[in-house]
This record gives sequence, structure tokens and C-alpha cells, in this order.
Amino acid sequence: MKHCCIGVLAHVDAGKTTLSEALLYRAGAIRRLGRVDHQDAFLDTDAMERQRGITIFSKQAVLELGSVRVTLLDTPGHVDFSAEMERTLQVLDCAVLVISGTDGVQGHTRTLWELLERYHVPTFLFINKMDLAGTDRDALLAHLKEKLDGGCVDFGDSETLAEEAAVLDEAVLERYLETGEVSNAALSALIAERKLFPCYFGSALRVEGVDALLSGVERYAPRPVYPADFGAKVFKITRDSQGARLTHLKLTGGTLRVKDVLTGREGDTLWQEKADQLRLYSGAKFQSLDEAEAGAVVAVTGLSHTFPGQGLGAEPDWAGAVLQPVLTYRVELSDGTDPHTALQKLQQLEEEDPQLHLVWSGGDIHIQLMGEVQMEILQRLIRERLGMEVSFGAGTVCYRETIANAVEGIGHFEPLRHYAEVHLLLEPGEPGSGVTVASVCPTDELNLNWQRLILTHLLEKEHCGVLTGAPVTDIKLTLLTGRAHEKHTEGGDFRQATYRAVRQGLMQAENVLLEPWYRFRLELPAEQVGRAMTDLQRMNGEVELPETIGEDAVLTGRAPVAGLRDYGREVAVYTRGRGRLSCTPAGYFPCAEADSVIAAIGYDPERDTENPADSVFCSHGAGVIVPWFEVCDHAQVESGWQPKSAAPEPETSGPKQRTVSAYAGTIEQDRELQAIFERTYGTVKRREFIPPKAPRRPIADTSEEKRRELKRAFSGEEYLLVDGYNIIFAWDELNKIAAENLDAARKQLCELLCNYQGYRKCRVILVFDAYKVKGGLGSVEKYHNITIVYTREAETADAYIERATYEIGRQHRVRVATSDGPEQVIILGHGALRLSASAFHEEMAEVQKQIGDAVFRNNQSEARTGALRAALEKAKEGKK
Repeated sequence: MKHCCIGVLAHVDAGKTTLSEALLYRAGAIRRLGRVDHQDAFLDTDAMERQRGITIFSKQAVLELGSVRVTLLDTPGHVDFSAEMERTLQVLDCAVLVISGTDGVQGHTRTLWELLERYHVPTFLFINKMDLAGTDRDALLAHLKEKLDGGCVDFGDSETLAEEAAVLDEAVLERYLETGEVSNAALSALIAERKLFPCYFGSALRVEGVDALLSGVERYAPRPVYPADFGAKVFKITRDSQGARLTHLKLTGGTLRVKDVLTGREGDTLWQEKADQLRLYSGAKFQSLDEAEAGAVVAVTGLSHTFPGQGLGAEPDWAGAVLQPVLTYRVELSDGTDPHTALQKLQQLEEEDPQLHLVWSGGDIHIQLMGEVQMEILQRLIRERLGMEVSFGAGTVCYRETIANAVEGIGHFEPLRHYAEVHLLLEPGEPGSGVTVASVCPTDELNLNWQRLILTHLLEKEHCGVLTGAPVTDIKLTLLTGRAHEKHTEGGDFRQATYRAVRQGLMQAENVLLEPWYRFRLELPAEQVGRAMTDLQRMNGEVELPETIGEDAVLTGRAPVAGLRDYGREVAVYTRGRGRLSCTPAGYFPCAEADSVIAAIGYDPERDTENPADSVFCSHGAGVIVPWFEVCDHAQVESGWQPKSAAPEPETSGPKQRTVSAYAGTIEQDRELQAIFERTYGTVKRREFIPPKAPRRPIADTSEEKRRELKRAFSGEEYLLVDGYNIIFAWDELNKIAAENLDAARKQLCELLCNYQGYRKCRVILVFDAYKVKGGLGSVEKYHNITIVYTREAETADAYIERATYEIGRQHRVRVATSDGPEQVIILGHGALRLSASAFHEEMAEVQKQIGDAVFRNNQSEARTGALRAALEKAKEGKK
């Protein structure tokens, strides 16, 4: 059986869920027609949805149309839940866009249309509420052609259908002129190419026009052709009533069977998990499947690493949502819940909606939301599902940053036994383009595998700007050149160099602060238009000419979110409840009050240790940090890039900017010129990085006894310092234990380290942040054969490890197990070796395996010895 996935989308209150109900009823999927206002709609399965009468979560239903099995996805219509809607678009074969016949194309309708165009989803239109007074079919069709697309054609008018469809394509028009007909296949092809948009008129509440829409979908909806290779798109994560994690996905190729092993990547980790159960949902009920075919939309249990937007098999990951939250709020724990516990619980909700963007900052939890309705729903959801009472502080606007000129960014990472250098070109991008990457680096300068790794690192995180620390957007990052070391370069080295190159470029660029804007529609009495236009102009908004509808007026345009976010309440007051403001995201534009916003936030990019712009060079066997404004003078690769206008820089007393040479010759030309120079003047010695002179020290004792003492000290035991909580939350198995019982996770880590020390014959020191500290003095305990340190009050594990590394590293070999970036750089500077959490996990697994092998061999040996003794005893008995 063929599959077709159809989504139903609309502006809020256009009648979307009512239409979905009517489609299911007329197709025979349900026996009784439910209603939203009666709180018994088939797809409104959540109590909050029935109480509010709006769709909050996308729902799935299955219906049969002849030989086609249709999966119907009902999406939220309210703008606050547009993230849920947009995640669904990536799996649709076609869509039904519902438009109210009394309201026409509204603000959010236009946003939906642009998203459907972006994701290239073939679209049917259903103009609803045609039974109400004041609706005019011809006028509405003309309105749709003007506001949406000229390809909107009335499929209820058979006389003009063929002619209007034919003029949309030259080849179809030629055949129409020859035969006087347009075939169903030709109409379907035009719909698939988004040249033709079938329009159906009716009333979902009265079930009028619904049969015509069903017939049109069955006859004209495109039928995708799926490949044989397995592929799937994850678009949603939920949990059932028993708490089981469900991964909702659409198969885009091959088949999926129960107990099949699925493979994916989470960061740098490759995971493999079995599909325990396949569920085909229809409303709140589901049917268990043994096998799902391409085109089917199923929920899979047993997967714990999936996330919305992930591609499995042949499918790539989703590029990300266009609609982003514009407000951020501080989560206030009203019931006294521990913040760390609350964060772990809230991360379950972030799994289901990644655009919540949970952030831990200064001991507070911050969350990003679209608006007040989503806030109210989330507050209730946290109470009912997670058992916590929370409130939200005053919201602030989510800013973005971009650049206005092109610059070269350089990142170098070369602590002891590591090496990577990256040169990037940072350029302004098109508005709304986000972050795009490219490479012009020749493969003879940098291997293609390293280039791909750099591009991956550019896209794997949100890069912070240098004005307010907000994410960077509308920027193009191009890899110019780079260098790796045959022996000492690891993947993590290029991550460090890439991040630093972006940051160093931003520090030199002309940065621009962007703020979010809304597209608004304001309906109010005509006598209040002057007041409203004055308010909107004061907000630096853009207002179109007013439209008159009866005694009321309608204002449309765009304005900053900062001004409009609370303006709806003000409108209700001065219009005495007669005014109505609706807003939809319109993108990011330069902030008019940038200076005051930047000053209020008070962000200092040079103090942001999580996003360093400085580079690390190697000198005398240790890492030396070079400030960002000096990196270009010590870079070991030349990209040859120069700005279009290389005007001389004025002398300044502050940090100097990169001086770009006017010469840009090729590598071959450089070598030829150098050879000529050396033949004339002698060999040229390249000037390497010269670190600052070390302070004068007393003359060291060079006696033979002193040398022997130092040799004995450095050839002694190896020390391993472990950042306890960093490892616990980085290892999946310990993190799961910690979610239920943190003490059990600590004990499990201690047991593993005891075995590790016993086998590797090293000294293990496990460090935990101030925990079990009596009187704030800290404590040191012995656990079997390892040492456990609980830091003093207000002393972090990072600070203790840095100090201990410096002290112990004078006479012993030291390794530090942590994934904390700044801490790694500091310990490398102290001469210690860093061991990331993932690398330490692999090493621990290898040690456990070797211990198991040794125990097995020992048991085998004991078994053989026992058998030999028994044979000897038996022989003695025989002799006697």
C-alpha cells in the first residue's frame, strides 16, 4: 500500500482541527464527529488542549483513501507553538492550508505560506467558514491570488480549471491547446512543483466541501518514490502515559523492523540502539507493527539518543528551524526544588522541544519562549508531568549579532603534543540566512578530512558574538587555509582552533546588534488610529496605510518585539476591549537602541573564558596563551587574503589590529623569491614565536646527587586527577544513575577508579566540588586505594586541580581527566597531559576488559591446576 503524509496548517481559530475531524469522519476513520467547543475532538487528546480549545501538540491520525494510506498530522495553529508546527513540515508529502473565509490571509497565514515554500511542500487550500455571512467566493479567490500566489485555482469550477492550470506551464499549455484537456497526471505534477495550488471552499463545521477536498487529495496529491536504502527523519520526541520515550519518525527509504539496530551520532559519539517497538498512532491509540514501510510515520521505543530533526540512515540532519523564540525568561523555583535537580527534569522537556534552549547561568535556569500562552502551558506542564511549581521572571528580548565587513579570523592551538591552525574568512550573509559555511582551501595545503572536520565544528554550536554574547547569525564562514601535524594533531585540536578563529575574527570585525521584529495586525476603532500609529512610530516600527473594515480600522506592518510584547494589553485598555493585536515573527533587524542595550548587558568578550579569542602556542614544551590581537603576528600559515580596501591604519595606543600585506603571491612564487634571496644573502632563518623572558632564577644545583634526585622524582609514580562531577555528567551510564541518585553515581565512579588504579599502578585523586564539607574547610578521604578530595567552601574542583597540577607536576608525571575547556588549557600550560571525558571512558573500558581477561585466564589456570591435582591424587590412589 502506498503512503502519503499530509499536514493540516492554519492561523489560530481558522477551523483547522474542525476540518481534521471532518476529514476523518468522512473517510470512515472515526464514527462520531467531535467538536472543539464540546471538548471531544478526536485529535485533541491532551486535557489542556480540550480546556483551551487550541492545538498545542501535533497529532497523528490514519485514514484510507482508496489504495493510499494517508497519515494526517494536525499541527498547532497558535504562533506560540509554531516550533512544533515547523518540525512537522520536514516530513510532509503535501499540506492543507486552512484559511478563514471571514478573515482571509492573516499574519501567521503568511508566515506559514513562506515556510511551506521554504520546505517546498505541495499545498492544497481549504477556505473555511463559507457558511457565514459576508463571505464572497470570487473576492476571496482574488485575495488569495494577490496575497499568496497567482497559482491559486478554484478546483470547484470545472469550466475554468483546465485553462487556469494550463497557463502556469508552457509544456502543459501546448498540450492543452492541442487536445483541449489537462490530464490528472499533469495537474499532479504542477502541484508537486508548487506551480498550482488547488483551492476548495466549504464549511468544516457543517461538513461542506470536505468530500471534494478528500477526492482532490486522493486524485492529485503527489506520490513520492522512495529509495530501497533505509532512511528516516525524526520530527518529534514524546513520552507515553507510562513514561516510555517515543521517537516519532517518518521512513524515507527501505523498511524498519522490530529489533532492527539503528545507528546515529550524538556529538562525537556514535551510538547503536535497537527499535524495541513500532507503534502506528491514530489519536490517543496505537497499533503495534512488526514492520514499517517507506512513507509510514511511526513511533519507536528503545531509542534514547535521538532528537528532533535528526536524520537516520541515508537522511542528513535537519538544518534547523526558521522560527526561533524571541524572549528569554528566568525560571523561578517556587516550591524550593534544588536548581540542579530542576535542570535535569526540565531537560526532558527540552528533548521534546529543543527550541526551549535551557541555559544554566550564574546559578539560575533560563528558558526561551515564543510568548505568554506558551509560558502558561509550560508552567502547567511542569507541574503535572514533573511535579514542580515554577514561575517565570520578567522576560528579556533574545538578541542576535552579525558583522558588517569581511575579516580574516585566525585560530591556533598548540599545547604540548597537539597542533592545529585555522584561517577563516568571515563575511556578512543575507538577512535570514543564518550561518553558512564553505571552503576554498586547496587539499594540498590541508587534507580534505581535516577540512570536513573544520566545517562540522563551525556548524555544531552557536557561536557567541562579542557585543552582548548573543548568538551570531547572517554570516558566511569560509575556510581559507589551515595546517595539521602528521603526528600530534587530533580532532579536538581543530575544534579548539576553529572556535578561536571565529572568535578572533569577530573581535576585529564591525559588529552589528540585531533585535527580533514582529509582523503585526492591529484591529481597532477608527477613532483610535492616530494614537496607534503614534505608538508604533515611537517603537521605530514600519506601518502601512490603514484599511477600513466597517467602523473599524486595520493597521499592518512591522515593529521591534521589545515595543510590541506588552502592547496588546495597552491596546485593550485604550480601546476598552475593542482592539485586537496579533503578532508573528518577522525576523531580525539592526537594533535602533544598540548602545543602550549593549551597555545594560555589560558583556566583556575578553573575560568570557567559555569562548576565548586568544590562541595557544607552544614554547619550551609548554602552552603559552597569545592575546587575540597578536595572533596574526605569530601565525605559521599565510592565507593570502586581503580586504578590498587596504587603507593604512592610524597609530593607536590600544591593542593593534591585524596589518594586511599588499603582497599576495602564490606559494611557488614565494619559494622562487626565497631561493633568489638566499643565493644572494645566505640562508633565511624564520623567526618563530619568542615568549616573554622568564624571571631570573637562582643558579640551580648542578651536582651529580641533585641530578639523580630529580631523575628519581620524575621517574616515580604517575598521578591521575579526576574532575568527579565533570566525568559523572559526561559518561552516559553514570549520568543515568545520577539522575536518580547522585550518591550512587559517585560510588560507582569510585569503584571504577579503584580497579583502574590497581591495574594501572598509578595514584588516583578524585576531586568533587564542595560536598560533605563540614565547616567549609574541605576534607580528604581514603576510599580503598584511592584518594577523594572534597574542596573547601566556594572552591571549585577546577581551581583545586589547577593548583594540584602545578604542585605535583614539578616532580611527577600528571594526567587530568576532564572535558572542561578552559581547565584543559590551563593544565596543559602547567605541563600536565589532558584526558577528555570521552577518551578516559574508552581507556576505562579497555582497562575493564583487560581486568576481565586476566580474571578469565586466572580462572582457566586454576581450573587446569585443579584438574592436574585431581589426576595426581587419582594416580596415587591407583598405586596404593
